Amino acid sequence: MLYWAAIFLVIAIVAALFGFGGVAGAAIEIAQILFFVFLVLFVIALVVGLIRGRRPRI
Repeated sequence: MLYWAAIFLVIAIVAALFGFGGVAGAAIEIAQILFFVFLVLFVIALVVGLIRGRRPRI
């Protein structure tokens, strides 16, 4: 997902360089959404991993 966020960021930068403001704006919004979804999923996975890793071994 982070890969796709980076791809949309590159698309936004290229579109902005060529003067396509609407395309650049849409691409940057998609990149931001994907990045924040990635962060949320990463934090959830990190918390679950910490919780599962603290079980006592018998």
